Amino acid sequence: MTKLTLGTHPFLLGFDQLERLVERTAKTGNDGYPPYNIEQTSEHSYRITLAVAGFSEDDLSITVEDSQLVVRGRQAEDTGERVFLHRGIAARQFQRTFVLAEGVDVGGASTENGLLHVDLNRAVPEKVIQTIQINKG
Repeated sequence: MTKLTLGTHPFLLGFDQLERLVERTAKTGNDGYPPYNIEQTSEHSYRITLAVAGFSEDDLSITVEDSQLVVRGRQAEDTGERVFLHRGIAARQFQRTFVLAEGVDVGGASTENGLLHVDLNRAVPEKVIQTIQINKG
């Protein structure tokens, strides 16, 4: 039996890019750190919130690379002047990736109470009706 993929199904023409996006998303091995929420704030906007307690704004970077939102966190190296008897607060770097659909743009980002908020806006596409001329053969 032959396995049909999205790109080879006869009713789904031109969806091979969608299949590549699904494969790329499945390969991003996020380990759950930092935890995050995704909420729909209106019909055409979303907000991703990441728990980044302990990271300053200078420790965080947000980029859009090849239709992916990439959030990176890197804390400055400890100078070694402090002596910890117990160290339970995670001080590790991270990279969290989100695949963005076509037409979704980053509206802005802000930090508040140890949370990083990234606002996304989806452009409302215009409805286009196209009439195709039938040529006599």
